Amino acid sequence: MRATAILRKMNKLLLCFCLLLLAFSPADDDKKLYRQAMKIHKKSVTVDSHTDTPLYFTRSGFDIGTLHNAREHGSKLDLPRMETGGLDAVFFAVFVGQDERSEEGNKKAFQRASALFDAITAEVKKNESKAEIALDAGDALKLKKEGKRAIYIGLENGYPIGNDLSLIQYFYDRGARYITLCHTDNNNICDSSTDTAEFNGLSKFGEEVVKEMNRIGMMIDVSHISDSAFFDVIRLSKVPVIASHSSAKAVCDHPRNLSDEMLIALKKNGGVAQVCLLSDYVKTMPPNPQRDSAQAALRVKYRNFKNLTDEESAMATTEWRAMNRQFPRNLATVSDYVDHIDHIVKVAGINHVGIGSDFDGGGGLEDCFDVSEFPNITMELLRRGYSEEDIIKIWGGNFFRVMDEVRKKAG
Repeated sequence: MRATAILRKMNKLLLCFCLLLLAFSPADDDKKLYRQAMKIHKKSVTVDSHTDTPLYFTRSGFDIGTLHNAREHGSKLDLPRMETGGLDAVFFAVFVGQDERSEEGNKKAFQRASALFDAITAEVKKNESKAEIALDAGDALKLKKEGKRAIYIGLENGYPIGNDLSLIQYFYDRGARYITLCHTDNNNICDSSTDTAEFNGLSKFGEEVVKEMNRIGMMIDVSHISDSAFFDVIRLSKVPVIASHSSAKAVCDHPRNLSDEMLIALKKNGGVAQVCLLSDYVKTMPPNPQRDSAQAALRVKYRNFKNLTDEESAMATTEWRAMNRQFPRNLATVSDYVDHIDHIVKVAGINHVGIGSDFDGGGGLEDCFDVSEFPNITMELLRRGYSEEDIIKIWGGNFFRVMDEVRKKAG
């Protein structure tokens, strides 16, 4: 009988212990962290320095003011989800893929870029009660106080400039506040990180581009450019530069990412590395042969997505989405992502890191799939001991510091 009583007492103690664990469950901890994260977002002026969402604006029926489902529709950013995710400001990329570097090719690139500027302006105008085009660093705070989202513009790929320096001023006057000097292929400005060396860095024209951007107060974006081109920019630029969507090469060895040597140079320059959410730049992912084969077939079918008509482009997009549904990509996690922030802080310091998602251009993590899930990044930063002051810097303070300095030192 005595043994039975002892067993009953032990069972009661075990039950009490289990109930105590439930009272302090991970779910409750996450709720507390979420509330803390959202308080920080409310105190911050948060910015995502790179998204490709404007690619949706030329498609019939898309409205950035309407809530979308990223897994069904595809788009990972709209104004309602920006509000849910605590994002105050975003840079929309005017993206033009690299094509022929000829007079005719340059003309088509300029026309494509101009059409995207028109589309962004029209889309924001359509939602003027919720968002406005922003031009200076201070506009984001001003619009936040008015309950609106700030929409900034960046030109991704200097290809539309062709060989005409005056077009830098033209695109600045249209609202662009940075230019990503190149994309996945070399252009007339510089070598790409994912192409073979042609200029061994900046071209002579590219050197003039850097000087002109400094003169008018436009930020230089070093994402996508080769390592040699990066160091040429650092040598020539009289103001801090940005990497609008690049991660740390020491954490994920991809040519698009920044080496420790580059991060140290960026620190000395006063610039900022905006860590990218594209999983291939966050973590070396396991092979996915079925997906790779399906992608390769679509690239062949649509001529590597070059010189497509509008009809072909729409068909290619539809088929690419279907492929994504059939063969979903392996995705990195928020924890993997914050490893990059940790590393950049260790190498370059807390004043030189930020966030640039590349949403709608491939960006997205398993547990931060769209803009509404941005608080998950803040929660992970809190778990790792980052202070509120640190997080405010990461979510916008560092980037807007650079943006303001570039404008003030123009001329």
